[in-house]
Amino acid sequence: MITGELKNKIDGLWDIFASGGLVNPLDVIEQITYLMFIHDLDETDNLRAKESAMLGLPHESIFAGDVEIAGGKIDGNQLKWSIFHDFPAGKMYTIVQEQVFPFIKNLHTDKDSAYSKYMDDAIFKIPTPLLLDKVVTSLDGIYELMKNSDNTDVRGDVYEYLLNKIAQSGRNGQFRTPRHIIKMMVDIVQPKPDDVICDIIMQILIQSRGKIKKCAFAV
Repeated sequence: MITGELKNKIDGLWDIFASGGLVNPLDVIEQITYLMFIHDLDETDNLRAKESAMLGLPHESIFAGDVEIAGGKIDGNQLKWSIFHDFPAGKMYTIVQEQVFPFIKNLHTDKDSAYSKYMDDAIFKIPTPLLLDKVVTSLDGIYELMKNSDNTDVRGDVYEYLLNKIAQSGRNGQFRTPRHIIKMMVDIVQPKPDDVICDIIMQILIQSRGKIKKCAFAV
């Protein structure tokens, strides 16, 4: 359950998009999701670097050295959220639009992978540098509150609260699986890194209750 200051921060983020001209709720959720993914890439990479250093193990950052973007090479460090969020609005906007989004779309080298197929349609839709600057600042505040929260699944609650803001969320198949259900499924299936998962359980359950006439399979 999202309450208090965190709820107000999320409501404020939604208002920032509206005041900046991005009013389609699905577009707003989409852009927030992409930006959270970009933030988490940086955070996860930093965490792995610290863990590797503690254990005396090598770590190769995905941002290390020069990164090839659209036929040219750029310093990978400036693709990190923790770096570009301090840039002036205009420079940050150019980097996110022309470098960061192409970077995340091509992270997976296998163009036939599920990741590549889903990210192929990733489009940067934030219309102005000022709006991006406000959104990034707002997300930094939200992440700070989440970090200090006692809720073990605060990120899931945040995303669920965002989905509750759009009447279309249910019709677009965007549902959050509770954390304890995820843990139970992982414990039962015990998936390996190279396994392919066919997510049909929820569709079968819905179909069996007569909610829909046709079952869609997601691989």
